[in-house]
Amino acid sequence: MSLSDKISNKAEDLTGKAKEAAGDVTGDDELRGEGKADQLSAGLKDAAEDIKDAVGDVVDKVKGALGK
Repeated sequence: MSLSDKISNKAEDLTGKAKEAAGDVTGDDELRGEGKADQLSAGLKDAAEDIKDAVGDVVDKVKGALGK
């Protein structure tokens, strides 16, 4: 995962936490829901990037084992 992806996902997560907290304070269920959705989205993006990284590592190991 690139550094810019990590920063972007973390920013989305933090924005989501802020929205959720603001929704809690104001009693705004829609804002609270948006915050939770932002956090979920960031988490899913992180997971997808982790999978891509893991697959890339496996491909690199196979190429190395085959001498390519």
